[in-house]
Amino acid sequence: MECKSGQFLFWFAGSRLSSLHFSKNFRATVLLVEKNFLMDNVPDQGWSINAQLHSRVFPVKLIHNSHDRLRIIDNFNRLNERFLDFDHRFYEEGLKLQMQLFILEMWHTFANEYEQRKHSLQTGTHYQRFIKLLEDHCMQNREVSFYSNKLNISAKYLNHLCKVHSGITASEWIQRHVKERLIILLQNRNLNVSEIANKMHFSSRSFFTRYVKKLLGVSPTDYRARLN
Repeated sequence: MECKSGQFLFWFAGSRLSSLHFSKNFRATVLLVEKNFLMDNVPDQGWSINAQLHSRVFPVKLIHNSHDRLRIIDNFNRLNERFLDFDHRFYEEGLKLQMQLFILEMWHTFANEYEQRKHSLQTGTHYQRFIKLLEDHCMQNREVSFYSNKLNISAKYLNHLCKVHSGITASEWIQRHVKERLIILLQNRNLNVSEIANKMHFSSRSFFTRYVKKLLGVSPTDYRARLN
């Protein structure tokens, strides 16, 4: 990947990036956001998981719309001014609100880009269409046969296509997508374990617990305990 002048790099904490190289005249402005604060200010849980994962796969953003670009810069400058206003009587409260506004504007930009890229994949190859279906349905449908039926091909052939294109099977792709989304949901303290199980269409909490233990190696409760 390459990030050039005028582009924006959205780098999630915990991203496995290596072999970074910089040009001699490299300069950038960096904004660090505490992970829990970012997660607490996701505007809509319905699409935000896909948008987050999409940004991990495509972290470099080119803002084509000049209006969006100016708005981002303006909000960033306002945020920086608020940060430097140490004498303000309500410094922390004002800074938090300004940061929330900045994050909401960035989610707006990311959501538009995600929708555009998703639309471009709708008429793509079987493999591309599988990835698109996976993003939309993996939380409730975790069997290869569901996706192969949608694509009107056999499960065996879908596994073959995935292996050729990516080196891993369709089953592994499903597990990877579910695992990433599950971790994000478990990190969201606004949802209890039963609500997450319902979102994933498990018939009982005990079935959900066994599934999570198989996927993450620990129960949902134990996983959350480790976050404290």
